[in-house]
Amino acid sequence: MSILVTGGAGFIGSQLLRSLNKFGERLVVADKISYAGKKSNLPDNIEFYKIDIASDDAVRYLFEQETFDTVFHLAAESHVDNSIKNPKPFIDTNVIGTVNLLQASLEHEVDRFMHISTDEVFGSISVKDGSFNELSRYQPRNPYSASKAASDHFVNAYNITYGLPTTITNCSNNYGPRQDDEKMIPTIIRNIKNGTPIPVYGDGQQVRDWIYVEDHCDALIELWINGKVGERYNIGGECELKNIDLVKMICKLMSREDHRIEHVTDRPGHDLRYSTSNDKITTETKWSVSTDITTGLLKTILYYEDN
Repeated sequence: MSILVTGGAGFIGSQLLRSLNKFGERLVVADKISYAGKKSNLPDNIEFYKIDIASDDAVRYLFEQETFDTVFHLAAESHVDNSIKNPKPFIDTNVIGTVNLLQASLEHEVDRFMHISTDEVFGSISVKDGSFNELSRYQPRNPYSASKAASDHFVNAYNITYGLPTTITNCSNNYGPRQDDEKMIPTIIRNIKNGTPIPVYGDGQQVRDWIYVEDHCDALIELWINGKVGERYNIGGECELKNIDLVKMICKLMSREDHRIEHVTDRPGHDLRYSTSNDKITTETKWSVSTDITTGLLKTILYYEDN
């Protein structure tokens, strides 16, 4: 029996593979190696299939070649700006690709389908309304989050209608080694290293909840082992920061507090605040956040300086 990790050549997927290593299971990766996925991210001890999950034939071929007892589904188009420019790849991968995997998992009687999603499906939340929880209303505000919301609903439907043993996780903003260069924190680090201005959308007052990628993957494994089938769980970093404050923190950690910041035209429909409650996962499991933002950022900076 094997564990399938879709999107395993990406940022979070490649860390999950490393975190799963200790279980001694056979690890299989399905990844189309798009702009955000790199074969160099993969550890050595995995079986790799270069496939596009949006292709039903490709997914069926994969499940005919392998027997999976668990699927960790992380493959996704995830860059909001790209989704605004062209939503179609997000529909193909995040919606159609998810349905293809759900159907194959149902037909081949997979024991557990772990669907890794985002807190962005809930939209934006004001300070007075507290934090997102598992009962928060879905209010996606851009094509990326809309596609992920649709995928969540299909996963839930397959659980309720067909009895597929699924678990949905909605996580806050990740950071750490091997993240795609276009994302916010790698961009800040790169621009500081290159001596170029750091772009900040609008006034930089948008608030994000940041979690170190290893903590996220530890939560996924904990929920795989001890989480309840048919449930959804939020995973937050318990670290809310305004974008402008995050930029200034990284500048300080890299001893470049005087580095130039350039405010640019804000993103259309930009969510003002994300805040994710960990009450359910910390009540039902032994998981908790273990990496503080300063430690995590220093590890991340060192990685990009060495790579």
